[in-house]
Amino acid sequence: MKLIITIQAAKAFRKVPAKDAGALLTILKEIAADPFGPHPKAKKLTEHPGFRTRQGDWRAIYRIDREAEEMIVEMIAHRSEVYK
Repeated sequence: MKLIITIQAAKAFRKVPAKDAGALLTILKEIAADPFGPHPKAKKLTEHPGFRTRQGDWRAIYRIDREAEEMIVEMIAHRSEVYK
C-alpha cells in the first residue's frame, strides 16, 4: 500500500525529535506494508474514522483508502495536542 503524508503532517514532522521521527516513520512504513496485520502500536480511533499509532509522546493519525490502495497520514502531533 502506498504511504502518503499530507502537507500538514509533513510540517508537523519537523517538530518531532530526530530519534522519534525516524522511529515513527519506520512504524508508518511497516503499517503501510501490511495495514490490516497485527501492529501493537496501532489502534482504531473510537470518535473519529481512522487509526492512530504512537512513538513515545508523539501520535500519527491516519486513514486507509482501500480503493486507492493508500494509507494517508493526516496528522502528527504531541499526545497532549493530537486529540483536541
